[in-house]
Amino acid sequence: MVNNTYMKLILTTSMGLGFILSYFINLTTNNNEQYLAVVAVVLLDGFFGMLSGVKREGFKTYKALKIIKSVFTWSLILTAILMIEKGFMGTGWLSETIIVPFIVFQVISALKNASMAGLIKNELLNIILDRLDQHKGIRK
Repeated sequence: MVNNTYMKLILTTSMGLGFILSYFINLTTNNNEQYLAVVAVVLLDGFFGMLSGVKREGFKTYKALKIIKSVFTWSLILTAILMIEKGFMGTGWLSETIIVPFIVFQVISALKNASMAGLIKNELLNIILDRLDQHKGIRK
């Protein structure tokens, strides 16, 4: 028979973990589009990066593992930002300020990696990049 004190400890611990996990499940399901966007752009960039890397220097396992580390890191950053936004009024701008530039840079990096892998012509990439920076003028 389990001691009554141990049973209380087990129940209290499981209740606390259940509360914390349900909070994170609620947070991720309410913001699933943001999590999916972060994961999608990191995987997209990682996929094209691996293709261009294989073409240049062969497959490197440690570089492929950086993709998983990056997905995990940016998911944690997004979680922290969403918790701050939920906890403090007036901080709804935080995710747009931090995550949107990250997504834009990841998409640009994916385009460059796709170009280096030979999947996008350099001329098309130059046209895309020139349209992003129209204030600088057209490249000659």
